[in-house]
Amino acid sequence: MKLIVGNKNYSSWSLRGWLAAKQSGLLFEEITVNISGEDWEDAKQRWDDVQPSSGKVPVLWDGDVVIWDSLAILEYLGDKVGRERFWPKDDVARGLARAMVAEMHSSYQPMRRELPMNVRRRVKAAGISDDAKSNIVRILGLWAEARARFGQGGPFLFGTFCAADIFYAPVVSRFMTYGIGVPGFAQNYMQAVWEHDWMQQWIAASEEEDWVIETFEVEQV
Repeated sequence: MKLIVGNKNYSSWSLRGWLAAKQSGLLFEEITVNISGEDWEDAKQRWDDVQPSSGKVPVLWDGDVVIWDSLAILEYLGDKVGRERFWPKDDVARGLARAMVAEMHSSYQPMRRELPMNVRRRVKAAGISDDAKSNIVRILGLWAEARARFGQGGPFLFGTFCAADIFYAPVVSRFMTYGIGVPGFAQNYMQAVWEHDWMQQWIAASEEEDWVIETFEVEQV
């Protein structure tokens, strides 16, 4: 298998696809591209016949299978190795986890727009809109429910690391980048995600990147 990911410092969807691939336990070749550079434009031309993704990352290649959506990648890998590797075994917990992942996959545009992922950066966000604040409150509420109801087996949302943590890992990064104030339980959860071995690998790689996308480096106002 091959997994194409974008700039590790900025690409939240790439992080999700990469964590899903790591969680699968399967071997894969990682190809990292600068999505704002000419090399990515050239690559898209070369791979056009097998990469119907409109230039989006991540992209998973597995033989003749090409998947260019992070949730689809996770589900495909779950089918290959067993869905219990990604989802809680309990029916009720699994239902909540699936709903949380789907909501993350399709929602929270104000937060994403105003607080773009930037792993290396540490700034104090100012002037966050009410819509973005509402997104943050909603996310913290979901985290609180998952931890209270199903988090007894470990430090993650449903105890052990699962699909929900994969999809909310970039949110953890955003909250840390912009100094978002969170309650104690959320601080503990964020620390567990941040210190996870795979996250540390991703963070280290992002810090070594020379690529800079100026749009995501502008001070928030």
